[in-house]
Amino acid sequence: MTILPFQSRSKDLKNTILSIEEDGFFLLTDAAIQAKDIAWQQHAQERLQQVGMNTQAGMLYADYHQHPLIDYQVGSLRDDFDFGKIVWVNTAAAKMVLNEIPDQLEFAAFYALRLALSRHYQILHLRECMYRLLPQENIDKEARQFAYVDPRQRAYQVEMEAVCTQHLQAIGAYLPERKACIDTQAGEFPVEASVIIPVRNRIRTIREAVLSALQQQCDFPFNVIVVDNHSSDGTREALEALADTYPHLQVIFPDRDDLNIGGCWNTAIDSAYCGRYAVQLDSDDLYSDEHSLQKIVNVFHEEKCAMVVGSYRICNFQKETLPPGLIDHREWTAENGHNNALRINGLGAPRAFFTPLLRELHLPNTSYGEDYAIGLAITRNYRLGRIYEELYLCRRWEDNSDADISLEKLNANNQYKDSLRSMEIMARQCMKR
Repeated sequence: MTILPFQSRSKDLKNTILSIEEDGFFLLTDAAIQAKDIAWQQHAQERLQQVGMNTQAGMLYADYHQHPLIDYQVGSLRDDFDFGKIVWVNTAAAKMVLNEIPDQLEFAAFYALRLALSRHYQILHLRECMYRLLPQENIDKEARQFAYVDPRQRAYQVEMEAVCTQHLQAIGAYLPERKACIDTQAGEFPVEASVIIPVRNRIRTIREAVLSALQQQCDFPFNVIVVDNHSSDGTREALEALADTYPHLQVIFPDRDDLNIGGCWNTAIDSAYCGRYAVQLDSDDLYSDEHSLQKIVNVFHEEKCAMVVGSYRICNFQKETLPPGLIDHREWTAENGHNNALRINGLGAPRAFFTPLLRELHLPNTSYGEDYAIGLAITRNYRLGRIYEELYLCRRWEDNSDADISLEKLNANNQYKDSLRSMEIMARQCMKR
């Protein structure tokens, strides 16, 4: 069986595939992996060959030692999807789709190949441990999580976006620029904007977060709605003390005990307290200064968009910048951002929404990906406004959701977001019929 390194340039990949004379499958390996680094499980190559020939899959990938993988879905459009260190590619299938791969790619050849294969064949995950690596690799999860917003990778990201857009066009899920606007005068609300803070057991951070919201300076009335999800560490008492001092702080203690972050958001936006615009603040984060809320609402008024997303800086508790620093999502464009949103892993922060639309759609009752799900649904029809200056501080500490995530949790998160993309692709395909 032919073993080849992953190749990023389409010219090289095409020439290599065309040069393969044997039938069946060839192996693509991570460029850093050599044959001597692979220890195969008993009869692994025979097993993979049999599965490939029996199913006629376009591509196979398998779990490896201490590294389970997730199933490939229609929505598995992330260019950093984890296939492991080895994939098995159907030679005849690869040759058949070569004409669908652009000729001048410098970075995205494999991405274009696997998307093209997925349009005509199955991409199959074999949930069996097939090999181990000697030595095992080290993975910088933080660097991978934010690779798509690293300005040093701008040319890479532009090319990946173009390949993804071509794929969406081919499968009937591409949408032209979204131009639908909101009526900024529609409805009656107690205030113009509400800062929404779901919280559970954040006594260390909640007071500072709430004060960051309460101290915003705006030329319109606003309030802060905190949904305390049955805290037991003193958070409730801290919120009650703040509410006694600040009349524009509304604290909701839901009766339901099955709410996740999305459910807490729904509780806030459905309440009589919620303003025309609902603006995010996590219970362990801060606004950068007292003008963040004003800047967000200004964009709603000026652009009449249904959702606004700002930029945030990753920092520690001393507000010292941590890599990769400012996350501003400059990859977004009005013309194609809503399509590229199906490739990237998030839309940014702080996020703000037109409340009447949120009350129609609601967020899924999850504690991961609920913001991404609602963002995809909104951008299916409406414009998204962007603010590229820092508005928000995302503080890293040992208890927040991004701290030292396990492989099991990372896989669950990625599987869920891929499922959101799958549903969104189907919804967009239905719009075109």
